[in-house]
Amino acid sequence: MKRRTVLGGLGSVGLATLSGCLGAIGMDEHESSPAGVEASVRSETGYDQTGVEPVVIEETVSAGPVSETITVTNYLTEHEKAVDMGLLGRQRGAVFMVLTTPQIGVAGRNFNPVEEMDAQELVELVENNYDAIGSITPEEDDEITILEQSTTRSRFSAEATFNGQDLDVDLHVSEAIEAGDDLLVTIGVYPQRVRSMEESNILDLMRNVSTDVETDADSSADGDGDGDDTDGSDETDDGNDTDGSSDADSGDDGLLGTLS
Repeated sequence: MKRRTVLGGLGSVGLATLSGCLGAIGMDEHESSPAGVEASVRSETGYDQTGVEPVVIEETVSAGPVSETITVTNYLTEHEKAVDMGLLGRQRGAVFMVLTTPQIGVAGRNFNPVEEMDAQELVELVENNYDAIGSITPEEDDEITILEQSTTRSRFSAEATFNGQDLDVDLHVSEAIEAGDDLLVTIGVYPQRVRSMEESNILDLMRNVSTDVETDADSSADGDGDGDDTDGSDETDDGNDTDGSSDADSGDDGLLGTLS
């Protein structure tokens, strides 16, 4: 299961309900614009932008003899960093994602339920989409400023499975803010063993979200995805993982990509 499945549910919650209303007035296609993180902050924190992917949700509805398909296109921008994972060695185990989903409004009414979802509801979508992540427990809530808007950032603890190994992780979620005509949500995940470094990095990434995102193939070349050693060890990188792969597993899809 790919990471985009984590947030695919955000664009589909309530779509069956709103699509009948939108289809009746000809509003059958909606698309957000992608967002990411400022390049200088990616470099400082050691995270590579590894992909900007559309998350397309479609729903076909019928009203009498007429059927219509409503399409909502969200965008998920993914970032990864290789960190110390204990017995698993260095892996791309730190992940930061930015999701944009279109505000869908008619006559002053917004039909996209993401706007009203709190952090607990958002994180439940992550849990529901991944069999190998669970026992999500709230730990703290705080305010954070993203795109000059104050919103709630929540940290949860969770249990995950990575390459067959049990792993305790931190899961950070920010509640939706407006990004132009879109809504924007961020999610960060990393092993708890590297919290002392990666929690502050995730918060920096959240604070420096940008709507000027690079979408070409060179967007992941701002680092090697390895960053600094967060456990204080003397491990060094061989410099050959500029394609965003980890030292130990060049074929994996990052932490959340393996949780299936």
